[in-house]
Amino acid sequence: MQITDGAPERLSGELAASHYAAIIESSDDAILSKDLNGVIMTWNRGAELLFGYTAEEAVGRPVTILIPADRPDEEPFIIDRVRRGEKVDHYETVRQRKDGNLVNISLTVSPIRNEKGEIVGASKIARNITGSRRAQERQELLLREMDHRIKNLFALAISVLRLSGRSANSAKEAVDTASTRLAALARAHALTLSHGPTDALNAARPTTLYSLIDAIAAPYHHTQGSRFLITGFCDMEISGSTISSLALLLHEFATNSAKYGALTAPAGEIRVHCTNETRDVVITWSEHGGPPVAPPTGNDGFGDLLIRSTVANQLGGQISREWKPEGLVIRLSVPRERLSG
Repeated sequence: MQITDGAPERLSGELAASHYAAIIESSDDAILSKDLNGVIMTWNRGAELLFGYTAEEAVGRPVTILIPADRPDEEPFIIDRVRRGEKVDHYETVRQRKDGNLVNISLTVSPIRNEKGEIVGASKIARNITGSRRAQERQELLLREMDHRIKNLFALAISVLRLSGRSANSAKEAVDTASTRLAALARAHALTLSHGPTDALNAARPTTLYSLIDAIAAPYHHTQGSRFLITGFCDMEISGSTISSLALLLHEFATNSAKYGALTAPAGEIRVHCTNETRDVVITWSEHGGPPVAPPTGNDGFGDLLIRSTVANQLGGQISREWKPEGLVIRLSVPRERLSG
């Protein structure tokens, strides 16, 4: 090939035709042509890979073999635009493979003209966008879930601040109690994130009931080990909306124990037992080794307000408390379907 003024001379004739044919045949995109009656005239290797038909199977057949039955108007629409000399650019649609499976594609259609400039057919370039479409759908789902969770967390944080302020005797006490409660929520939600490099779409991971109890109990461990004993055979995944409510409840149980119950004593411990009862999961919180306890008197504190607003309204459950000589026993019953979301 001769070089003129630093630029390659244009290809012409048979050499140009073979050059462009080689480009089309080696393309990973599906490239085909059809006449104005919608009959396939050419079919490249990319089309074979995408749609499953060989060139021998596709050429001479109507292009409607690729169009799902629920999209009968697409081909007349495209042909009509081609007859007017218009180009259809990056049209996202669905096509059907030889095996019957559907594939998401981005379609570009251009008119083909003869030597007289007359439109005699159309060329089509189809690109498989199934992977990117699925990734987009996963991202949109993640964003909707994130939006839902953030709204719930803001609402819960506002509720915590209001109730903490209502039961506090000073601004400092309100700040301190609200801070510890919000920190407990943060620890609980940290369980839903995996650690290490990972794709954001795969960052969410399930949280289990036992792992949530462990996270709330962590600040109360001593050097000899955990002061919490978890028993039973009902560990299960819990949903995002339940995590916040249950974490706040467990944190309140632990905080009250650290103030008045078993966790005030060096040898005090908490036993958390979980059981399955018909449709409910029952969590029994029992304290041992602490000072004698008695039912509270006076106005309802944050704990009592929490019981009414969280257990009944958000978890749809029931709760009871019994002040035994050896320590407080709390029985929390929650429908299993509410825990799993």
